[in-house]
Amino acid sequence: MSRRTWALFGAMCVIWGIPYLLIRVAVRELTPATLVFGRTFLGAAILLPFAAARGELRGLWRHRWPLLAFAAVEIAAPWFLLGSAEKRLTSSLTGLLLAAVPLIGAVVATFSGDDDPLGGRRLVGLLLGLGGVAALVGLDLGNTDVLALVEVGATAVGYAVGPIMLSRWLSGVPGLGVMAVCLTACAVGYVPVAAFELPSKFPAGRVLASVACLAAVCTALAFVLFFRLIAEVGPTRATVITYVNPVVAAVLGVTVLSERFTAGMAAGFALVLAGSVLATRPASRHEIAAVAAAEP
Repeated sequence: MSRRTWALFGAMCVIWGIPYLLIRVAVRELTPATLVFGRTFLGAAILLPFAAARGELRGLWRHRWPLLAFAAVEIAAPWFLLGSAEKRLTSSLTGLLLAAVPLIGAVVATFSGDDDPLGGRRLVGLLLGLGGVAALVGLDLGNTDVLALVEVGATAVGYAVGPIMLSRWLSGVPGLGVMAVCLTACAVGYVPVAAFELPSKFPAGRVLASVACLAAVCTALAFVLFFRLIAEVGPTRATVITYVNPVVAAVLGVTVLSERFTAGMAAGFALVLAGSVLATRPASRHEIAAVAAAEP
């Protein structure tokens, strides 16, 4: 990869490792819907003027349905589910569970027409990754609400499918305009819900700072960089940042929030990481030939 690609990769690894901590702090005083509204509203307020000034909002109306679909799958649903799950899960464990995003992305890309077949190595990677997720769930969750697990799982699916939708349906559309419009649509959509869930008292400074950082850094800046990363390496490979995001999330959760990090979490994440590496590596010529020979 080029230096530019490595810089984008490094920045996204850190920037998208932080939100788990910030969400965990914010949902102590805000409902998930209120948090999503605040994050999308502030993010849209930052990006819309820049997108308009650069002329990246022109012509987006004809892409309205793909834009709305991407906004729902990548932003509206996952961010709500993630906020809801982190009311009952630690930020570090949530981040580790979402390390499964590349595994899901590999499966979706393969069965939706990706050039890379599901060869033996990738299949082994998927099985290893699933074993790691099972280890995380079985060894460390105890009596945690099962609904939180379902919410994190649905979030992972959204994060895996979103980049593929972006690449296939919106690859020729300016990224800044896409993100500005999607954030605006989500903010408008959450107004009716958030209006009835406002906190009874003014949120603490740490909560407001968390929402502001989520909007400015982890949303507005992050998506601009993520679009550029997808353009450099493709949608499936771009989700490889989730190899490092969980490590950042775990370190912050343990050091800042004094969350517990156990041997089971370490073992489960190691399996997920190994599986993700195998599952997202390009297939070799021998694997492609073997799969092609097996086709009817």
